[in-house]
Amino acid sequence: MNVLHRLPLEDGHLTYRDEGSGPLVVLLHGGLLDHRQWEPQLATLPARYRVIAPDARGHGDSSNATAPFRHTDDAAALIRGLDAGPAVLVGVSMGAATATDTALEYPELVRGLVVSGAGTSEPEFVDGWTAPTLAAFWQVLGGGDLPGALEIWRRFAVGPDRDAAAVDPALPALIDAMTTKTLMKHSPDEPDWSSHAEDTWARAAKLTVPVLAVIGGADSPDHRAQAARLADSVADGRRSTIADAAHYPNLEHPAQFDALVREFVDALN
Repeated sequence: MNVLHRLPLEDGHLTYRDEGSGPLVVLLHGGLLDHRQWEPQLATLPARYRVIAPDARGHGDSSNATAPFRHTDDAAALIRGLDAGPAVLVGVSMGAATATDTALEYPELVRGLVVSGAGTSEPEFVDGWTAPTLAAFWQVLGGGDLPGALEIWRRFAVGPDRDAAAVDPALPALIDAMTTKTLMKHSPDEPDWSSHAEDTWARAAKLTVPVLAVIGGADSPDHRAQAARLADSVADGRRSTIADAAHYPNLEHPAQFDALVREFVDALN
C-alpha cells in the first residue's frame, strides 16, 4: 500500500512517501511532476535504505505556495522535520537543481548528490532546442491549450534526436498524468512565488560532498551539459551515462539507474 504522509509547513504542507529503513535517500522529482516519477525506485531501494519521495511545493498533493519560498528550504524542512539525515539527495531535472542548492545552503543535511538533467537552479541553455521547447510549452499553455502543451512537454521524455515511437508509451502517459495534475492545481493568474539559491555555480565548485551525474545519452545537449558541468566542477565528482535514455533515465532504464544509486550510496557507507 502506497501511504502518503504530510509534513506541516507554515503556509500548508508537503506530501511525501516514506519507505524502508537504513541510510537516508531523498528522491526529488522533476518540474511539473510528482513523487510518482520515482515509482520504480520506491519498489526497490527501500530494501536497503530509508527512501523519502516528496511532492514539491505546488506539485502533486503538496500545497500551493501563498508566499515566497524556495524548494531547497522545503527539502531541508522535510529532512529536519523527520529528524533524519544527513541524506543522499537524488534528483532529476528540477529535483537535481533542488538537490544541489540544498547541499549549498544546508551542507550539514547532505552527504552526497546524484543529479540528472540539471546541475544547479541557474541553468544555461544554449543548444537551440531546450530553451525554444520550454518557451513553446509555456506559450501554448498560456493560450489555454492543455493538450498542445502536454504534447510539447512530452518531447523532453523523448529527447531531440529520437522518434516518439522509440519510447515505451507508458512513459509519456505517466508524464502526462503527473503534469496534468500539477497544472490543474494552479490558475493562470497565480503568482510564481518560487525563488532559488544565488551564485550557485561559483559556490558549487567548492562542494566537498561526492557527486554522481547520471546522464541520459538521448537527453538534450544542454541538460546533459548541466549535469556534467556539476560533476566536473566538484572535488569528488564523476559521470555515468545511460545511453538510450532522455530526460528521465530513472523511468526509462530503472534497473541501470538503481544500480548506479546503490553503488554510490553503498560507497559512502
